[in-house]
Amino acid sequence: MSALEITTGLFGGYGVALLLVAYCIDLLAKRAHTAHEELQTRGFVYHDDHDAWLCPEDQWLWPQAFDPENRVMRYRGSPTVCNSCPVKDSCTSSDDGRELGRKVDSWPASESARFHRGIACAVSVLAVVFPVVGSFVVESWTQQVVLLATGLAIAVAGLPLWSHLRHTPVDPQGVLFKSLDENLEDRALAVETIERRRTSYASDRRPAESVPLVLGQTRYTSARREADENA
Repeated sequence: MSALEITTGLFGGYGVALLLVAYCIDLLAKRAHTAHEELQTRGFVYHDDHDAWLCPEDQWLWPQAFDPENRVMRYRGSPTVCNSCPVKDSCTSSDDGRELGRKVDSWPASESARFHRGIACAVSVLAVVFPVVGSFVVESWTQQVVLLATGLAIAVAGLPLWSHLRHTPVDPQGVLFKSLDENLEDRALAVETIERRRTSYASDRRPAESVPLVLGQTRYTSARREADENA
C-alpha cells in the first residue's frame, strides 16, 4: 500500500469517525434529556384525550400556561388538593400545587437540547471538511474522486442532524391553549350540535308546545268539513 493510499484512508477515516462522534453526542444528549423528563414525571400518566396528567393519588393536573420560548405546556394541580395530600412532602415543596411540563415538539425543542444538537452539527461539518481538504492534498485524481465522494456521502449521512432547522415552528406562539372550562364548553356545544342534527326540521324550528295546538286545529277543521258535507 502506497503512502498516497494511506493518506486517503486517513482523511476519509477521520471524516467517518467524526460523523460517528456527532451522532454519539446527539444520542447521549437525547437519552439524558429523556431520562430527565421521565424522572420529573415519574408516577404521573399523561392522558391525551383530557390533555391532563393523572398523579399517583388519582388527582388531575390541568393545563395552566404555555411557555413559547421553550415550547412547553405547563400543568398544575389544585393547591387545595395538593396541600392536603398525604404524600405532598415527597411530591412538591410548592404551596401552589404540583407543576409538570410537556414538550409540544419532538427532540430537540428546548434551548439546552438545541445546544447539544448544535455541537453535533458542528462536528458533522468537520467530518465533511476532512475528506474535502484531503482531496487537495493528494495528487492522484482517482484518490481525489474517492475523497470527494466520501465527503459527499458523509454530508448526506449527516443531514438528519440538521432536520430540526426544517421542523422549527415559524411562529413560536402558534399553539392553541384552552383552559378546562373552554374545553368543557366546546364539548357541550359539540354534543348540542349532534343532538340538533338528530331532530326533525319542524321540532328544530318550532316550539314543542305549539304542536298539539296545531294538530287539534287540524282535527277540528276536518270534523267541520265532514259535517258541512253531510248537511
